[in-house]
Amino acid sequence: MKQIARAFAFLIVFAGVSLAAELGDDGLHKQPWFLDSFLEMQDDLAEAAAEGKDLLILFEQAGCPYCRELHEVNFARNEIVSFLTEHYVVVQLDMFGAREVVDFDGEALEERALAVKWGVNFTPMTLMFSLDGDVPQNARAAEAFRLPGYLKPFHYLSSLEFVATDAYQNQHFQRFLQAKFEHLAEQGVDPDVW
Repeated sequence: MKQIARAFAFLIVFAGVSLAAELGDDGLHKQPWFLDSFLEMQDDLAEAAAEGKDLLILFEQAGCPYCRELHEVNFARNEIVSFLTEHYVVVQLDMFGAREVVDFDGEALEERALAVKWGVNFTPMTLMFSLDGDVPQNARAAEAFRLPGYLKPFHYLSSLEFVATDAYQNQHFQRFLQAKFEHLAEQGVDPDVW
C-alpha cells in the first residue's frame, strides 16, 4: 500500500512539473496553440474569421504573476484550452515589447505603443475581436470584449463563451453570467467560481 501511495505522490509531483508553462526568450509564458503571426491585426482577424473563429489578443509582460497564473491555472484546464482552440485564434503581445504591429487602421507601431493606443495599462489583458461583416478600420470597431486582469477559470471561460456565442451583442456580461448560474443551479451544479 505504501508503494502505491509513493507512486501516486510521484505522479502528482511529476504532473505538477509538466504543467508549468514554458517561458520564452522574451520572458513571457508560451502555449503551443498561440498563432505565430506577422502581427498584422486586420489579416489576423480575417484569418480567424475564415476559420470560423474570433481573434483573441493576449497582452502580457515578463515577470507578471497574474500572467503566470493565467497560464498555469486557466490554461492548464482542458475545457478552457479546448474552447479557446475551437473558437479563437490567439496572438500574444508584450505590453513593453518592441516588435512591430500593424493596427487595424494600418498604423505600424511597436507593441508598447499599441498597448498605450488601445488603453492596455496592466496585464494580463485579454481582448477579443469579432468580424461581423467588413474588416473593421480600427480596433474599437472590431473589439467585442476585454478582460482587464486575471479572472479565475469559471469567469474566464464564461467570457470566452460570451463572445463566441455572440451574446455580447445583446446583453451585458453580468446578465450572461447570471443566466449561466441559474441554468447550472437548475441542473443542481454548484460551479467552482473561487
